Amino acid sequence: MTCGPVLLAFGLAVFAAPSWAQQGFPFTDEELRYSISWPSGLGLGEGHLLARRSGADRWQFELSLEAAVPGFNLTDHYRSSAAGDLCSFEFEKEAIHGSRKVREKTAFDYNKGVATRSTEGGGKSEIQIPACSRDALDYVFYARRELGQGRIPAPQAILFGPPYQVRMDYTGEQTITAGGKRAESDRVVVLVKGPASETSFEIFFARDAARTPLLVRAPFSLGTFSMELVR
Repeated sequence: MTCGPVLLAFGLAVFAAPSWAQQGFPFTDEELRYSISWPSGLGLGEGHLLARRSGADRWQFELSLEAAVPGFNLTDHYRSSAAGDLCSFEFEKEAIHGSRKVREKTAFDYNKGVATRSTEGGGKSEIQIPACSRDALDYVFYARRELGQGRIPAPQAILFGPPYQVRMDYTGEQTITAGGKRAESDRVVVLVKGPASETSFEIFFARDAARTPLLVRAPFSLGTFSMELVR
């Protein structure tokens, strides 16, 4: 299990602005803590999502996940830097999945129109990008901003190493339990297509101005795992 589905759960499809539209940038500096659970509800680990402003129009985002199953440890840490219209200019990924380790960085050069992906050990590749491109973590916050203003962006490519195509389908309001409390949320079903896989899962956003992610449910071979906001 990795956090890819959590990060890539923010591809969106266009529809008219709904009645819950808010105005303004929906979040400030924040730190959110999540519990990761087995399908049975048994705790598996926890995650942290952070946002910090670093200058007039720059943001630093981080997502870290730590989980363990018998004989297998998982530690993921992602960092994103964005500016202007939340356009990425750097993305870092560090992951330990059992004996497998990954460390890489993607640098966005808008003058050249390319993102350069560098992996530990000397691997390097270039990906063509538009005038404003987003990595998967940056896109989480971009999607929250758009949702908070009553908009859902069109399907688009984001970078999580290689490019992924993402789309979100809004399915309506739903009452859920998160952090031991009942909450009204907006449910979306997310479709994600990568170079060698395609999947779908669901996210429940709070109906606050920040469009706080309350709950993510993603299917895996062992069942549907959840990442739930701890209040």
